[in-house]
Order: sequence, then structure tokens, then C-alpha cells
Amino acid sequence: MKIYLNGTYVSKEDAKISVFDHGFLYGDGAFEGIRSYNRRVFRLQAHMDRLYETAHTLMIEIPMTKEQMIQAVVDTLNQNNLDDAYIRVIVTRGVGDLGLDPRKCHGKPGVIIIADKITLYPEELYRNGMAIMTVPTVRNHSEALNPQLKSLNYLNNILAKIEANNAGFNEAIMMDTQGYVAECTGDNIFIIKNGVLLTPLTGRLKGITRDMVLELAESNDVKTRETFLTRHEIYNADECFLSGTAAEIIPVVKVDGRLIADGKPGRFTQKLIQQFKKVTASDGVPY
Repeated sequence: MKIYLNGTYVSKEDAKISVFDHGFLYGDGAFEGIRSYNRRVFRLQAHMDRLYETAHTLMIEIPMTKEQMIQAVVDTLNQNNLDDAYIRVIVTRGVGDLGLDPRKCHGKPGVIIIADKITLYPEELYRNGMAIMTVPTVRNHSEALNPQLKSLNYLNNILAKIEANNAGFNEAIMMDTQGYVAECTGDNIFIIKNGVLLTPLTGRLKGITRDMVLELAESNDVKTRETFLTRHEIYNADECFLSGTAAEIIPVVKVDGRLIADGKPGRFTQKLIQQFKKVTASDGVPY
């Protein structure tokens, strides 16, 4: 495995950063998870836009243009000769001292690109659907740490994931500070009710796969709405599914012990999964 590390390619064993890097010390940085299919990087420009938006809000000046970053992603995939891959792009604040002050970070921010394989959920869950739960840990308040920032600080999500794991679940719903459904620990959430596709309006990441789901729904003449959802709406949905770069699209058939409809993956969800596979097989930046 060859990893892009600040302009050079090194082996996995030699991919090292300073213990004084604020990305390591404080989770001070940004990242993107990206997928490639059939030697095409899916929605690469959208991922770059989100990465650079997060960095801009964090006031981290990435030492590469978007075009240079795109080329580095493509080159990393070619270095590892991967036809289908999961790509992790990481930008750190850089090396500083042991204090919080980002002004004391000297030199350029760090850039790391890793290309590897990923399997988020077992294959049978895509066929049969998964059971999830709601957890006590709420999503960060938007004015504390905006959920739209894909930062290296993922402790909020990890604490919720721990609660789900301890209860025997692979994934969990997180509520926002007002008691509305926000998102899952690593995925966006959708429901179908009376032929309308509904998804949370606030308190969640603006997912790339999420946007694609909304596009596919509209192309199928399915009405979509971003709105406030409670657990009551989730429990009584006709269908439910999750979306994310790593997860892709996965059906949900039970939430907090309540069956969703007949407890089987919904017809529209299954159709979306097939359409998603068709799009990802031919769309994207070639390498």
C-alpha cells in the first residue's frame, strides 16, 4: 500500500505524522471519505467542494488547489492499482505546540490520502435490512460544532456508536438538541411515507450520497421533502433506509424494536439500490 503524505508516496509502515500535529492532538482538521467504482471516482468534485468548505470554516488553508487535490487522489488510486476503493483524504492543521492556539502551528497543513477497501456492513443486511436504535447521545448543537463540518473531531458520533454497539446494534439514530431526528452515527436517514421521500432538514451532514438519493427520487417522480422528523414518523414509515459513502444505500426494517411496515426492505428502497449501482458503475472521474 502506498499512501500520499505531504506530496510524496510512502509505505503504510512509513506513513507517520508528528505527535505535535494538531490533527492528532485535538482533532483539528478535515476529512472526506470517497468511493471509486470500476476505476471511476464517484462525485469527486462534490467531495472536494465539501472538504474545502470545511477547511475554510476551520480557517485551514489547504496547500493545494482543488485541481491538484483531485489529481493526487487519482494518482494515489493508480499507485495502489485499485479498481474499486474507499479513499480517505485528510487535512490536518499541522505541527504546533501543546497548546490550543492554532496560530502557533507552523509550516503547511498536512495532507494525507489513503486508498483501500472498506466493508461497513455485512452483505446480508443489504438483502434483508438492518435493525437500528436511537441512542441517548444527541448530535452536536449546530452553534457548538456544526454537523455540516466533516472535521477530524468525531467523538460525538463515536460515543453514539459505542452506545449502539453495547446494545448489539451496528448503527443508531442520533437526535438533535430539540428532540428531532438528525442522522445516524455515520449515515443519513430517509423514510418513505404515503409516496413521499422524507429526510431530516437540520442537525445532519450534507451527505454526497444523500444528495444523490434526492436526485434519483426526483428522476423517478417521487416527491421529496426535507423536514423535521420525530421517532414517531420513523416508527410509522412505509420504508426506511440509510445512505452514506461507505454504507451506500442500506434498508432499515426495525427501529427501537418497532417493525417498519412489514419488516422487509421496501420496494422503492430496493429500486434505489439498483439505480445507485447503475450510476456508480459508469459515472465519475476516470483513472
